[in-house]
Amino acid sequence: MEYEKSISAKIAVQGISNPSSHGAQAIDRAATLLLLVGRAGPSGARLSELVEQCSLSKPTVRRMLLALARAGLLDQDHETRRYYLGPEIHVLGTLASARFGIHSISVRSLVRLSQRTGDTAFLSVPRDVYSICVHREEGPFPIRVHALHAGDRHPLGVGAGGLALLAALPDDEVEDVLAANADVLAEKYPPFSPSVLRNLVQDTRERGYALNPGMLLPDSWAIGVPIHGPDGRPVGALSIAATASRLSRERQLEIAPLLRKEASSIETKLAETDPAEKQARVRRISP
Repeated sequence: MEYEKSISAKIAVQGISNPSSHGAQAIDRAATLLLLVGRAGPSGARLSELVEQCSLSKPTVRRMLLALARAGLLDQDHETRRYYLGPEIHVLGTLASARFGIHSISVRSLVRLSQRTGDTAFLSVPRDVYSICVHREEGPFPIRVHALHAGDRHPLGVGAGGLALLAALPDDEVEDVLAANADVLAEKYPPFSPSVLRNLVQDTRERGYALNPGMLLPDSWAIGVPIHGPDGRPVGALSIAATASRLSRERQLEIAPLLRKEASSIETKLAETDPAEKQARVRRISP
């Protein structure tokens, strides 16, 4: 888990060192602090932890945290001195959910998947050339895989959900993604070279689902399928993660149809809420 957290932290601060201007530098730093506090989860983040992760001076970090708190974007517990996401972040998240409604639409599917399989179900969404885990639903099986947490970000193709998203793109876009991520793959994800990812994309298309056989973390296997939006493009991915012994070929063939069924259910709901699709239905039924 420390490996995963270190990757997230490094990615979060990657924009700090090369700002295009002084104003952009301040925005980069504030955004980074918000991301780091958010990824600290319900336990909150200490000032010393944030200083260590973002490589800024303690007075600078404190000053920016206070400014974010005054704006309501952060909140500080006066007893523990830990920082948490503030009430205005909740408001912004509620407003954003209207655009990124796949999360709320998918929760029931994730619960069904986790309960039916006993393992952990995930929802990931694409953001530029990365995939972001936005929800994790644990099943009742006592041995759980903790390879991915809400907020974790990996290059498209890394992990079952990210691979399902990448394989659902046209070939030219796959190549664009691999080119854009070449440096970060070489530095932080050496098992996932562009040539390896090309082969994994081909395997995923032929198999009908993405498979991560412990490439990111040992004994952490996962399978995933894409969720397509009304325009046919991938807007998310569902995946199930478990230990290697629980994802044999036979069990993969049992779980894959469950993933596809829930992905199809989510796609139907997305189409029903899509404004363009609503207008098309009105035109079809109008005399």
